[in-house]
Amino acid sequence: MHNRLMQSSNDTKDIITNQSPPASEKSRAALKAIATFEGIKGLAALAATLGLLDLLHHDIRHLAIELIGHFGMDPTAHYPSIFLHYADVLNDENRRNVALIGLAYISLRFTECYGLWNNRAWATWLGAISGGIYIPIEIRHLVLHPSLTNAAVLAGNVFVVAYLVLQIWLKRTAERNTR
Repeated sequence: MHNRLMQSSNDTKDIITNQSPPASEKSRAALKAIATFEGIKGLAALAATLGLLDLLHHDIRHLAIELIGHFGMDPTAHYPSIFLHYADVLNDENRRNVALIGLAYISLRFTECYGLWNNRAWATWLGAISGGIYIPIEIRHLVLHPSLTNAAVLAGNVFVVAYLVLQIWLKRTAERNTR
């Protein structure tokens, strides 16, 4: 009876703290590595978004032309002309929308980082879903633009998503076995 009360007490604690059951050291290290990677992606997105916000009240086309000239490139060449095209597309309203999307992405990455670092069950689900969303896009990108970098990005994302799904499955299996 005492053991059953202790088990019930532990189950209640897990529900209250929303923590996953204790994981092995390797599993915790892997989750912390994924959390660190998500935090780095959040910081990179933060830097890019701040840079974009800094450009809100500047003439982007003029800055693009100066940059192309600084590197001695021909503005009518293929890549500089693409750069100029996107400089024209990014008006103030579009930049504001991109900044809002960036802030949502940053919030998602930092939330996932916090949750995985602290072994929260919801963060494993969040990571698996948010990473899984990109897999079809990355596959399409790899098919259209095959490269080792694109293949590595896809493989890394598939590995992380598979690992997180495995953690969810292991937790559910452990819960079923304790019933």
